[in-house]
Amino acid sequence: MPSLGIINFQQGGHKFQLSRYAPADDVGFFVRHYWVVKWDLAGEEPYTQHVIPNPCVNLVVEPERTAIYGPGKEKYGHRLEGQGSVFGVKFKPGGFYPFVKENVSSMLNNPLCISNVFDTDPRLIEAQVFSHSDDGRNVSLVEGMIRSKLPAQDEQVTLVNQIVDYVYGQPDITKVDAICEHFQMNIRTLQRLFDQYVGVSPKWVIKIARIQSAAETTDGTDTHNWTKLSMDLGYHDQSHFIKDFKSILGQTPEEYVLGKRAK
Repeated sequence: MPSLGIINFQQGGHKFQLSRYAPADDVGFFVRHYWVVKWDLAGEEPYTQHVIPNPCVNLVVEPERTAIYGPGKEKYGHRLEGQGSVFGVKFKPGGFYPFVKENVSSMLNNPLCISNVFDTDPRLIEAQVFSHSDDGRNVSLVEGMIRSKLPAQDEQVTLVNQIVDYVYGQPDITKVDAICEHFQMNIRTLQRLFDQYVGVSPKWVIKIARIQSAAETTDGTDTHNWTKLSMDLGYHDQSHFIKDFKSILGQTPEEYVLGKRAK
């Protein structure tokens, strides 16, 4: 997931600073990385940065909005205005489940309070994180909080990541059957695994991987051949590609390009 779903990153990147930090080895079994977004738009118009959803849980530390968010199913936007920052933890696909032992699918549109998982008051962690601007200190602080509740390593998390990496590495995969065949798993077992550990279906992960690939390809060039792109992504019908693209991004590919040029 190279750009991690940040839409029009080349255009919006001058509006904010994005930093990512690797976790320690023990925590890294469950966590992909820590991320920090900082912006200073004092005297400028507010800016909304849109992000394509992905199959990961995020712990987000933000003034008055700190929570643990499950995977979304459509693009979402974050309004940046004035000066501010957000600190986040992106768990690996399936990596959050061992902390709660409850189906991650229950988190769709239902964020968890961090006090329910890490015994930490959200206002306290906000005060600690935003009392200074040292990313390293905040990584150590939040990593210590996670480590205090670190569960036993679960081999199913490894399997889930192998599956998700396979899908993102093969954006022309179109059917769940291809995953089942590659990993020698029946479809019901795969669906239960994703409902429990990931929170979204394998079919949805296939769809989002293809659309993210399409958006990144579109962002990287000024010339667009929608027929070729849809075929490269395994679509036999361009209208199906356009429908999927719009269902995630809320725009057709052509509208997406026009919006990018207008920025």
